[in-house]
Amino acid sequence: MKISSAIRAVLIALTAFAGAALPSIARADSGTVTLTIYKAGWIIGGSGGGGVLNFRGRSYALSAGGLDYGLVFGGSKTVLRGRVSNINRPSDVAGVYGAAGAGLAVGRGARAIVLSNQKGAVLELTGRQVGLMANVDLSGLAITMR
Repeated sequence: MKISSAIRAVLIALTAFAGAALPSIARADSGTVTLTIYKAGWIIGGSGGGGVLNFRGRSYALSAGGLDYGLVFGGSKTVLRGRVSNINRPSDVAGVYGAAGAGLAVGRGARAIVLSNQKGAVLELTGRQVGLMANVDLSGLAITMR
């Protein structure tokens, strides 16, 4: 009987723990993001731009900037639109996003990317890239709230 009491106590504790953790997961929400990124480089590249987060009926201005290292050549403008998920408040979008990527744009090209930051926000973006850009690189993008 002592073993069954111990099992029952563990089950009650696990149920209480799961119940406490569930509300924060249930509150996670999603929004939409539009970003315009200008990128240029020769071996080492830089990018900068801005955009808008639409979340729970309000719009929030964003700034974006980053560095690229690898085979980077040229310049481009990319307009990305998509969804941000797993956020509880607008500031969860702010953070550092990292990616390894490759691409080529001569004139116009399509772009799609999925990124996540240290807070768990996930960006799923697609869009158009215009310019002359060839890259095989590691890049980081920092997004801040304006």
